[in-house]
Amino acid sequence: MTTAESLAELIGNGENSGVEFKRDDLRPEQLAKEVVALANFRGGRILLGVEDDGTVSGIQRDDLEHWVMDTVFGRYVHPAIIPFYEEVRLNAQHRIAVVSVSQGVAKPYVVRDRGREDVYIRIGSTSRLATREQQARLYSLGGMLHSEKLPVSGSGLSDLSLDRLKHHLSKIMVDAELPLLDEQWESRLCNLGFMTEREAGRPVCTVAGLVLFGQSPRRLLQQAGIRWMAFEGREKSYKALDDRLIDGPLIPQLDPAGGKITESGLIERLVAAMRPFISEELDELNDSFQRQRKWSYPLDAVREALINALAHRDWTRTEEIEIVRYADRLEVLSPGALQNSMTVEKMIAGQRSPRNTLIVEALRDYGYVDARGMGVRNKIIPLLKQQNGTTPEFEATEDYLKVTMSGG
Repeated sequence: MTTAESLAELIGNGENSGVEFKRDDLRPEQLAKEVVALANFRGGRILLGVEDDGTVSGIQRDDLEHWVMDTVFGRYVHPAIIPFYEEVRLNAQHRIAVVSVSQGVAKPYVVRDRGREDVYIRIGSTSRLATREQQARLYSLGGMLHSEKLPVSGSGLSDLSLDRLKHHLSKIMVDAELPLLDEQWESRLCNLGFMTEREAGRPVCTVAGLVLFGQSPRRLLQQAGIRWMAFEGREKSYKALDDRLIDGPLIPQLDPAGGKITESGLIERLVAAMRPFISEELDELNDSFQRQRKWSYPLDAVREALINALAHRDWTRTEEIEIVRYADRLEVLSPGALQNSMTVEKMIAGQRSPRNTLIVEALRDYGYVDARGMGVRNKIIPLLKQQNGTTPEFEATEDYLKVTMSGG
């Protein structure tokens, strides 16, 4: 419930990305535009009866609640949103209507008017039409666009590792007979979601197919692979101890028995690059007369953070996953916002909302992901706390999810 005091403070702070002022004599599609923009962002409040400059004009329209709920929300806003509507008396002369809109879980929300469906987003204190790229991200956030299934232009069967695919079909999918001809391979991979048909020409790889089995994914998909950097100090500098882009298929090549890795996948290549910078050999020998290795961070927690970044990144973003080691911490940055109204708190509690189901299923098939899929709660947090008594930090923005682990 909004009080007169909190409402006065809200007005005094002015408009921002979560607060919009409007007179109540606007057209229904104009109010719907603001509602949709807030729902497509993080939610917020619309104050009806307040001018753009913060001057209070008060409610003028008769039966305002019925007009807002039935006309605006009932006819112009889609999919349906149920707002919280209240009228607050600010002073003896003025009442203000406060329309509270939660962040939507069925993005993108649209304004339906005159046969059109327009998508709006919130940028600062204004609501604007979303670009095609912004719409794609909203579809991805709402779970309506599975970006891992998008076609990769210019790709084809020859861009995939046939040896890895043969192992996947025979050992994971337990196919009694493997395809022989290219057309048979393409048909099988299209059915699995690793390739996709097109109207003219041969099928092309999907993002998932190229990322999982591609021989050099970055050649065709610039955001594939991982950017790894190590710095001596606590901030980025021009002089890095190590700075490289690591490319390769996510799935390693296994021997015919299906157990031993004969050619590393992306995760193994990354860990090998990181190894000199996040661990050291001790002087003591173990029972097998081998030197012990001390890790600055729990290796299983590091792997889990890497796997989460690979499994849940937004492939509509053109940035690579970025792993950075500083003198006092390790940062894992995954491009894209959390989807389906997921929050850091929900993630830590164990709630799951996979973005890239094909990639997650493949990682589970190869033992990188456990059946529960709650690595943040069951691995990263307890393992780091056990090793050095610290708790990882999680930062979620509209552009990325960053996990920070303190060393020790």
